[in-house]
Amino acid sequence: MARVAMRSLNKKYDEVHAVIDVNLDIRDKEFVVLVGPSGCGKTTTLRMVAGLESITSGHISIDEKIVNELPPMDRDIAMVFQNYALYPHMSVYDNMAFGLKMRKFDKAEIANRVQEAADILGIGQLLHRKPRQLSGGQRQRVALGRAIVRHPQVFLFDEPLSNLDAKLRVQMRVELKKLHERLGTTAIYVTHDQVEAMTLGDRVVVMKDGLVQQVGDPMELYNEPANRFVAGFIGSPAMNFAGVRIAGQDGDLWAESEGIRIKVPEPLQNRLAAYAGKETTFGIRPEDLHIAGAGDPKELTFEAEIEVVERLGSEILLDMAVGTATMVASVEPAATAKVHEKLRLAVNPGRVHFFDNETEAAI
Repeated sequence: MARVAMRSLNKKYDEVHAVIDVNLDIRDKEFVVLVGPSGCGKTTTLRMVAGLESITSGHISIDEKIVNELPPMDRDIAMVFQNYALYPHMSVYDNMAFGLKMRKFDKAEIANRVQEAADILGIGQLLHRKPRQLSGGQRQRVALGRAIVRHPQVFLFDEPLSNLDAKLRVQMRVELKKLHERLGTTAIYVTHDQVEAMTLGDRVVVMKDGLVQQVGDPMELYNEPANRFVAGFIGSPAMNFAGVRIAGQDGDLWAESEGIRIKVPEPLQNRLAAYAGKETTFGIRPEDLHIAGAGDPKELTFEAEIEVVERLGSEILLDMAVGTATMVASVEPAATAKVHEKLRLAVNPGRVHFFDNETEAAI
């Protein structure tokens, strides 16, 4: 069992509090992704697990054993870095074998492990080459192979795909997921790319300013964001936001602003009752907006003016002005839409979100 637990984990650099009270349990064989913008503390957290950064306070345990004071080589982890960190003067074989040689494995065992990893990754024909003779994707596979031969309890990935082009990143995401399924090893993966996080993670940890904002499976974060930051960070294109005032009329609540007046959907009426007469933030994802038709209740529609039309083939993104707010709607590729055209948009009532203006927490 290779469970990883972080308890009240903190990291300070002089006056900078980079990681603040992180508490996280990673289950055996689980693939967990730490995601957030630059400077949120995700890489620092990963490096503390690896033993490459000291811990200011709190503790980390791997398989029930506290590892705060253990050097990296004694933690039974393997790390894959963003820049591959291959030795340029060594062959692929020697790069993959280097860690095992340092640990005094015999030659036969080293050869078996390297060949096994090379077969898994499809790089058996590259073992004699030097890194300069490889493409970016091949170098990434070598870096993965160097980690696999260790047979570690935990894999740590520090933005390993960020140096690849867009098409290769998609391909390597698939390969990484298949590799994890095959090896069944606990993995912690750091990225700033929310699409990577959503496609790879069994669970995703969203971080901001050193704090964990929410932990959950990808669809939980998408459907039930804990706060405005998570709502805006998870999902592409990002969620639309608009400031609204909650007003009561004939026993119902309405969300109103310049350009918007929609009836608060029934499931949210009770939750928003305490906000009557107050300002809140209305949120709706682009894919939960559509061009209003005859069957859409008028109280769930509002008018918008198209500013930009983005034709992406499988969908059309409409960048629009809604009163003083700007919004994006994802509509069918067959839709006819022109710049400066005014139209009515309808919201999916089951997909509406509201956020407290002071705490930014979901209501």
